[in-house]
Amino acid sequence: MRIRLARLDEAPALRSLIDASVRALQANDYTPAQMEGALGTVLGLDTQLIADGTYFVVEVEGQIAACGGWSRRRTLFGSDHGPGREDAFLDPTQDAAKIRAFFVHPDYARRGIGTQLLAASEQAARNAGFTRFEMGATLTGVPLSTLRGYRAVERVEVPLKNGEFLGVVKMVKGA
Repeated sequence: MRIRLARLDEAPALRSLIDASVRALQANDYTPAQMEGALGTVLGLDTQLIADGTYFVVEVEGQIAACGGWSRRRTLFGSDHGPGREDAFLDPTQDAAKIRAFFVHPDYARRGIGTQLLAASEQAARNAGFTRFEMGATLTGVPLSTLRGYRAVERVEVPLKNGEFLGVVKMVKGA
């Protein structure tokens, strides 16, 4: 397994991985209509993370098995086309880094890849001066986040383009 920075030319492969991950791994927590309404907006690739050098891929035997990262910008979740984007920079002395856009391909689920990717993202944010973290976790992601020291502070029902709503849990970790 190798964790490295994602490249913009990998965007099509990452979008495909995200679609597969959402449809397979989130099916126990969301309806098909919720997943379809969220893909490409609430759940999707944010290429700003790649451009900022804060988005990673995990390769297993040369295949992209997962993606995820962190952000020094205010946006808590969502893709390039997500609602409520806030691209202003955070102040690491006052703000929490945003842990963002974690997706594991179903063929590689339950192997500890998400845990290692989360640790790498937190360490990169620490290296940039952040001591606190927050995320907008899917219901599927809440158990892993809780195991890794995050605590839920708020549940939000995000409106989707098809009239459905997607439950997202704001979670925090750190001082």
